[in-house]
Amino acid sequence: MDAKGASMICKALGDATRIRIVELLTGGELCACHLLEHFQISQPTLSHHMHVLEECGLVRARKEWKYTYYSLDCGTLTAFRGYIDHVRCDSSGIQKVDGSCRCCGAKDET
Repeated sequence: MDAKGASMICKALGDATRIRIVELLTGGELCACHLLEHFQISQPTLSHHMHVLEECGLVRARKEWKYTYYSLDCGTLTAFRGYIDHVRCDSSGIQKVDGSCRCCGAKDET
């Protein structure tokens, strides 16, 4: 996963309803009608949220007759988690290279 893909996922998860949808989908595939039972939103609003989640690759949609079933794309979720896991900070909170501050080059005296 690259920064652009991670950014799209972060934007998608920047909404509490979409985070809750992802949480619900961790239990497996759900029909849109079952997702709606957990929210006080309209079907078109749910469709918008699902479109955002599909566009960033977190969710897959499957049509069966007049129903749409949604599930998590575990490959995308795993790639996103891996991308986030590689982001680390020094325990002091200052990014350093070889004991020096990355921005000004000052040496760490501790």
